[in-house]
This record gives sequence, C-alpha cells and structure tokens, in this order.
Amino acid sequence: MTIRIVVADDQELVRAGFHAILDAQPDMEVVAEATDGAQAVEAARRLRPDVVLMDVRMPRMDGLEATRRLAGPGTTDPVKVLMVTTFDLDEYVYEALRASASGFLLKDVRRSGLVDAVRVVAAGEALLAPSITRRLIGEFVRTRPPARTSHPTPPELNTLTAREREVLELIARGRSNAEIATDLTIGEQTVKTHVSNVLSKLLLRDRVHAVILAYETGLIRPSADPPPLNEPATHRATSRATSAWTCTPSAASSMRCSPESRRSVA
Repeated sequence: MTIRIVVADDQELVRAGFHAILDAQPDMEVVAEATDGAQAVEAARRLRPDVVLMDVRMPRMDGLEATRRLAGPGTTDPVKVLMVTTFDLDEYVYEALRASASGFLLKDVRRSGLVDAVRVVAAGEALLAPSITRRLIGEFVRTRPPARTSHPTPPELNTLTAREREVLELIARGRSNAEIATDLTIGEQTVKTHVSNVLSKLLLRDRVHAVILAYETGLIRPSADPPPLNEPATHRATSRATSAWTCTPSAASSMRCSPESRRSVA
C-alpha cells in the first residue's frame, strides 16, 4: 500500500528536500505541498493523505492550529500529523501534543529517520524523538502553571490501583515496558496489562498523553537535572496481538509507541 503524504513547510528548500526523500521511497507518494497551515488543512481535507508532515511555525496559520483542525479533540475524521520542529520550540511542541499530533521529529533528522517516522505514523503509532521526550515535557511543565491547582490528587487518579499508579509514574519518566518490568520485578506481560488499564481508566489515547497527564496533575515533577540533549536512550513500541506496548531499540533514534486496540493501548 502506498503511503500518501502532504508536506507543509514555509521554506521551499525544506519542502523540496522532504519531498524528494519521501517520493524516492517505493511505498510513498507526496500528493501535495503547502506553504502554510491553511494550505495544509485545505489539502489534507481534500486529498485525505495518510500523513501530513507539518512544520510548527508557518505564516497565516501555524502548524499548531492546523494540527488542531486536522486531528484535535472533536475532529470527526482525524488526519495523522507528524510535526517537524527544532528543539528550542519546546512550548510549541507541548501544545501540539495536546492538539493530538501523532509524532515529532527534529529538523536535523537523518534521511532514514524521516522515512521510518512517516511509516510509523502511517501505521497508527505515536513517535517522539528521544531528545524531545522527557526534557521537553519536564522543562516546559516546570514553567507552566499547574492545570488543576484545586485538586492535589485529581479524582480520576483515584480510579487507579497502587500498582497502576506506579506504572503511570514510570511511563512518565520515559521507561519502556521492559524497564518497568525490571523496576517492579514483575513480568513484561503484566506491565502491558497495567499500562492498558491505566490508559483505559483515564480515557487517554496513548502513552504520550499519559505522560502529559502525569506532569499536569503533579503526579510527576520535573527533575532538577533533565536528561541531556544528546541522551542516547531510544525506545520504540511495536504492535502485538494484545492491547499492549513493547519497547525495543529503534534505528530511527526515536521512541515508538504503537496502539494495539482501538481505544486501549499500552
């Protein structure tokens, strides 16, 4: 099956480069280019691509608003959006997470990383570059007002068992299923079940949004010394037959999180 892609970036050389790399793949086709968010929304609604490769900062309508319109809460037929950004735009990426972007890459991504990321997102998985993950959320949430100052312990967290809360805390710290299993001295399949239960009980779409909730509710507080930008750890999760996530090293240098059921993933 051919993966159909819309490339949205206000820089012509960037668009042309991404276009050339992706079109050269036997299973990919760039069906349109857009120079701003408004054009991206129009093209995506008209052409229904499998993935929109979206820059964050563009004129007329930025990538954040375009992502909200294409994939945000309440969208009837959401389009998968893979955002491309630079690390110094932490707050933009955080807001895009909340707008339901499917993944993020830095603009210095290698050719193979870009191609793999598009395939990951087209397959319905969530993807984050490792240098964005914990440092991005930790640094930004550190300066962001608490989302629920009136609820020290948010009511929805009370639906979790003690073990599920432990698992949620470890997810928010960027731990893979295998690492969580080691930390808690339990089987990896048991971890998968716990993560699935956490997402189901909290009505969360995926692992990324579990991280956001953990930080916003104060369950996890950013450490005083965030991971360095060049942190080598990389993880990805690939689909299995059950509603779970499994993490293994990724050649694309990214954390891959793949849903294995319609609404309950882990």
